[in-house]
Amino acid sequence: MLRIFGWSLGVSLLALAAGFWYGGWEAFVLVLILGAFEVSISFDNAVLNATILQRMSEFWQKIFLTVGIVIAVFGMRLVFPLAIVWVTAGLDPVRAVDLALNPPANGAATFPDGSPSYETILTGAHPQIASFGGIFLLMLFLNFVFTQRDITWLTHVEEFLAKIGKLDQLAVVISAVVILVIGSIAPDGEQATVLVSGLVGLVTFIVVDGLGKMFHPEDQAGPSAAVVATGKAGFFLFMYLEVLDASFSFDGVIGAFAITSDPVIIALGLGLIGAMFVRSITVFLVRKGTLGEYVYLEHGAHWAIGALAFILLLSIKVHVPEIVTGMVGIMLILAAFFASVRRNKREAVEA
Repeated sequence: MLRIFGWSLGVSLLALAAGFWYGGWEAFVLVLILGAFEVSISFDNAVLNATILQRMSEFWQKIFLTVGIVIAVFGMRLVFPLAIVWVTAGLDPVRAVDLALNPPANGAATFPDGSPSYETILTGAHPQIASFGGIFLLMLFLNFVFTQRDITWLTHVEEFLAKIGKLDQLAVVISAVVILVIGSIAPDGEQATVLVSGLVGLVTFIVVDGLGKMFHPEDQAGPSAAVVATGKAGFFLFMYLEVLDASFSFDGVIGAFAITSDPVIIALGLGLIGAMFVRSITVFLVRKGTLGEYVYLEHGAHWAIGALAFILLLSIKVHVPEIVTGMVGIMLILAAFFASVRRNKREAVEA
């Protein structure tokens, strides 16, 4: 436990100390709250990461836990939001950083000259980001439930979905229809960007998932072979995980603005504490063989992803509180966990 969670605990203490140095006790508390917030809404992400990580070689697992954490902390929780402000507002990077570090007085949405704040610009980009992330996660969910499996959790539902999933490219067809629907209900002036973002999310999933399957060693060794992804297969699974993390993380970044708009505090809380603990939970699940022991966890994680995809797409039109997003995911994971416990007890009695 100490070996798995030691780095997360150490980095968390450093993040809290940095928060206190940066803004006193108020910043200290905000960093702590954001760290807990990120872990609560990303637990399903950790379960799903573990299902993919256990297919990767030890080398690529280390890359995910080193290079990947740098991308997660600094790329997705700090640079990516700034890049969105650069692009959508047509600002240079220096001006975007200045906006982030110097918000309007009293939490106003605009400056005295009428120009929008960093938070306002970033929140305004939510429809296209939600479209991209929602479609990407929807494809992930549909590909899972449309596949025939020996073990099922919601048996009747999953067997029915697997049966209709035999129709070729059904997931793509459904996602394309959803893109048309969300494009039609998007706010005025956002229809085109929402449509394009949804299509980019769809294409991104098809390309990354397809490349991962192309180079996966199971293609040569057979579906029952106990092999792990190395080389190109490991690289594409790594890229797949990073895109997946991006789809999860931006929702947390947007939700963080309900707590604070300071990018430094958000990076410390969501990035250093939250992302590190999500990585540690992922490693714990892989090292302890938890997914093999509690077989419904993978199912629960994918149903949680389906719910998150629906919430993201719905949020293009209607605001959904972030606590709802987090609680839905946690409840589905817990339901799958307890169902796995009951299954294990039943099998032990039968044995």
